[in-house]
Amino acid sequence: MANLNIPPEPSRTALVTGGSGFVGGRLIPHLLERGWKVRALARSPQSEAEVRALGATPVKGSLAEKSALRDAMAGCEVVFHVAAHFKLWGKQSLFDQANVEGTRNVVDAAAATASVRRVIAVSAAAVVMGDPEPMIDIDETLPLQFRAFSPYSSSKAKGERLVLGANRVRPDFETIALRPPFVWGAGMPTLEEMVETVHAGRWQWVDGGRQAMSSCHVDNLCDALVLAADRGRGGEAYFVADGEKSTLKGFISALLATRGVSVSDKAVPFRVAWTMAGLMGAVWRLLRLKGQPPITRQMLRLIGKPFTVRTDKAQADLGYTPRTTMSNGLAAMGGAKSGPAGLTSHRGDRHAVAAS
Repeated sequence: MANLNIPPEPSRTALVTGGSGFVGGRLIPHLLERGWKVRALARSPQSEAEVRALGATPVKGSLAEKSALRDAMAGCEVVFHVAAHFKLWGKQSLFDQANVEGTRNVVDAAAATASVRRVIAVSAAAVVMGDPEPMIDIDETLPLQFRAFSPYSSSKAKGERLVLGANRVRPDFETIALRPPFVWGAGMPTLEEMVETVHAGRWQWVDGGRQAMSSCHVDNLCDALVLAADRGRGGEAYFVADGEKSTLKGFISALLATRGVSVSDKAVPFRVAWTMAGLMGAVWRLLRLKGQPPITRQMLRLIGKPFTVRTDKAQADLGYTPRTTMSNGLAAMGGAKSGPAGLTSHRGDRHAVAAS
């Protein structure tokens, strides 16, 4: 891993929640390479084994166990709160249990632990998504949004509000939230779901997939997390993203190509998909069907309209510069070294995004 210009301090100790997950599992090596000692919250024997294999010290417990959280944080300087419940369908209460109440427990435990000086939480760029509409080159001045059709995004918005609201509850205690858009990279679990959807013949591009989109490679997110441990302003949220933008069709097609999967041009207008998703959701709730509908309004809000973010604030305050390019990230996943169609530079400027 390249040098982030932060001097290693071997005596520093961090706690990572969600260490056996996609992002947490990459964050642990990033921290260890910087000289940190890492503890990782683990709620099952399998999770304990996974974080131990990564080099972290597992600490048994869950987000619901306040005493376990306090014990895990004792002697830690920074808490990286990465754990979250992410699905495209489900009851609001399930999302709130993990993403709101779990976050509340983490923040409360950290504030009560004298050694902890910072909590860095992984929020989501989707916390500012309201009703479906294009959002291009947005920044952190937009308000949080809470929509009933998007339980994941609204629960993350509630969680972020809790995190930032706890800033300076002690004079030496600060909280920061990072907002990545679509997080990707080798081992990303959502790619498997996309491959299954294509193989089942259910894939359709919403509005032809022409939507501009920002993404965030998992290693770029981990870089930002490490930077936030020492930089940035307490009580602030930061968008972090890749240095290039693409379109939904260009980028997702490139991801699927890393698995040798190609997708047809079959498409559906957004309004039609939105209506279908509403009807399917009503049927699923009424009949209490298992699993999730083939299409949900939450999924459509996440990918159905143009959505790109600016990272000027993260660059200025954190010293953030995305090091992993789309081309390099795709190559590491087994894809071609050329980036996705429609790719354009995204380093603090306002270039237009080409269609794929």
